[in-house]
Order: sequence, then structure tokens, then C-alpha cells
Amino acid sequence: MSNKEILRTAMRELFEDKDVTALDRYWAEPYVQHSPNLPNGLDGLRAAVPSLEGFSWNPERIFEDGDHVIAHSRVSGWIPEGDAAIVDIFRFENGRIVEHWDVVQPYVPADRTVSGNAMV
Repeated sequence: MSNKEILRTAMRELFEDKDVTALDRYWAEPYVQHSPNLPNGLDGLRAAVPSLEGFSWNPERIFEDGDHVIAHSRVSGWIPEGDAAIVDIFRFENGRIVEHWDVVQPYVPADRTVSGNAMV
């Protein structure tokens, strides 16, 4: 299975199914977290996931480049302002996620953007 396929499965099991045991299957310590709202290590994800309400991860595009996978997604239930456009970058080692970066922005519908183009 490619890292891209592992990511899709891991995100579905952890965030949609809310199966925190997915962390044991698809992530590995030491887990380096660059997101400003979560600590290093898997305990931050373990604590955050069960409390997410109405979460959905809808990747529009996913790119794999060596040991990095980049997902450009529309996400619900992550930020208080509503939906978000998110770019996540994951680094893999031996088929497991060991590092994460993200850029999160409130989602603006295409009919409200200056260009008329969708964010995702």
C-alpha cells in the first residue's frame, strides 16, 4: 500500500470512525507536530478526536512525493468558524505517519471569492 493510500485509510479510521486505535496502526512515535494547536506526540490526537463533533475530511487532491504526502482538503468540524480549507503535509517512516504540518483557513464559498474560484 502506498503512503497516499495509508493516509486515506488512517484519516478515515481516526477522524470519521473515531477509532483512536488507528493511531497505533498508522502513526508512530516520536510524532512531531507542527500544528500550533496540538502538542508533539500522539496523546494530543488521542485527546482531541473523541470530542470532535460533525467532523468530516474531504480531500480534493492528495500528492505523494517520496516520504511526504500532501492533502488539500475541505474539512468540517475542526475550527469554530465552520468549514476550513486545509493543506496537510505528512511525513512517513516505514509506512507510518511521524510528522505533520498544516495550514488552516476558514472556507469561503466560490461565490464569495473575488476570483469566483473555489478554495479547494
